[in-house]
Amino acid sequence: MTDTVSSPENTPQAQRPPINWPGALVLLLTPIAALILVPTYLWTHHVGMATWIVFALFLAWNGLGITAGYHRLWAHRTYEATWIVRFFLMIGGTMAIQNSVLFWASGHRTHHQHVDHVDRDPYSAKRGFWYSHIGWMLRNYPSGEANYKNAPDLLNDRMVMFQHNYYIPLVLITNIALPALVGWAIGDVWGVLILGGLLRLVISHHVTFFINSLAHMFGSQPYTDENTARDNPWLAFVTWGEGYHNFHHIFQYDYRNGVKWWQFDPTKWLILGLSKFKLTYNLKRIPTLTILHAEVAMKFKRAEANISTAVSSYGHDMQHDIESVRHHFKHEYEAFSHTIHEWTKLKEQAFLLKKAEVSQKIHDVDMRLKADLHLIEQRFHEHAERLESALRGIRFVKSAG
Repeated sequence: MTDTVSSPENTPQAQRPPINWPGALVLLLTPIAALILVPTYLWTHHVGMATWIVFALFLAWNGLGITAGYHRLWAHRTYEATWIVRFFLMIGGTMAIQNSVLFWASGHRTHHQHVDHVDRDPYSAKRGFWYSHIGWMLRNYPSGEANYKNAPDLLNDRMVMFQHNYYIPLVLITNIALPALVGWAIGDVWGVLILGGLLRLVISHHVTFFINSLAHMFGSQPYTDENTARDNPWLAFVTWGEGYHNFHHIFQYDYRNGVKWWQFDPTKWLILGLSKFKLTYNLKRIPTLTILHAEVAMKFKRAEANISTAVSSYGHDMQHDIESVRHHFKHEYEAFSHTIHEWTKLKEQAFLLKKAEVSQKIHDVDMRLKADLHLIEQRFHEHAERLESALRGIRFVKSAG
C-alpha cells in the first residue's frame, strides 16, 4: 500500500529528504534553551506581575495571530477585516515564527485538499504523531515544498507579500526588539525576553502543532468520518478554539470552529466581537440545517454499523429486536431525508425568486424545519438507546447461560 511505502519510518536513511536546518534549529534548540533559562531565571530573580501580564498578552497575541489571522482569515477566507486588524494579526502571527502568511496558508490549503494522504498532505496524521506534530518541518519533504498556485489571492495581497519579503527582519523585531523594548519599559528586560519571548514561543509552537497531530488522533467525529479530524474540547481550551477540528474539516469556510453556543472558541468571539465595531465583516456561516444534516447523517451511519454488528454477533437470538430497531431507524432517516429535501427546494426557490414575500415564507418554514429536525434527532437517540438496551439484554442472557 502507498501508506507503507511512503511512511517516514519505512524510508531508508539514504532516501530521507535533507534536513531543514533553519526549521530544525529553531524547533529543537528553543525548547532546550527554555528548559535551561526559564527555571534558572525564575530561581535567581523575582518576576513581577507586570512581566507575567506581558507574557500572557504576548501569548494571546501570538495565538490569535495564528488562529484568527493565518488560519481563519488568510488560509480559509472565512471573513474580511480592516487593515488595522489584519496588521495586528499579521504581527502576532509573525511573532509565532511559523513562517510567512503566504507559506503557512498555502500549505494549509494543501492539507485540506489532500487531508490524510501520506504523500500529498504536508502533515498527514497517517504518518504518525511525531511526523504530523513536528517531524514534517525538520526535513524538506516534497509534500511540504512551497507551491503558491493555490494562493493567487495572497500573492496579490500587499500586506501578505510585505511580510513574506521581509519575514526575517520582522521575526527579529517581534521576537527580540519588541520584547526587549517592553521589558525596558516595565523594568525587566531579561524577564520579558525569557518568558514573554522564549517560553511564549515554545508554548505557542506546540499548542499549534497539537492541531496537526492530536486533533487528528483523539476525540469525536460528530460530522464526518471521511478523514481523521476530530473534535476535542480539551484541545480547544489550549488552542484558542481550534480543537473542534472535525467540524472544521467538513465546514472549513465557516469562521466558527466551536459552532455550538457553549463550545469554547475565543477566536470566534474575537471575530464576532470586532464585527460589532465594523472592524471585521462578511463573516461566513454554514446554515444550521446543513450542519444538522451532517450530524444526523453520522448518527444514522453509526446506528446502521451498530445494527450490523449486533446481527453478526448475536444472529437469530435477537433477530426480531434488531429488525424492529432497524425499521424505526429507517423510518426516521426517511423522514429526515424528506425534511432536508423540502428545505433544499425552499432554499432554491428563494435563490431564484428573491422576493420579499418568499423570503418571509422561507424564514417561517425554516423555523418549523429546524424544530422537525430536532425531533428527528431526539427519536434517533431514543432508537439508539433501544438498540443498546436490546444488546445489553442479549449479553446478559448469554453470560447467564
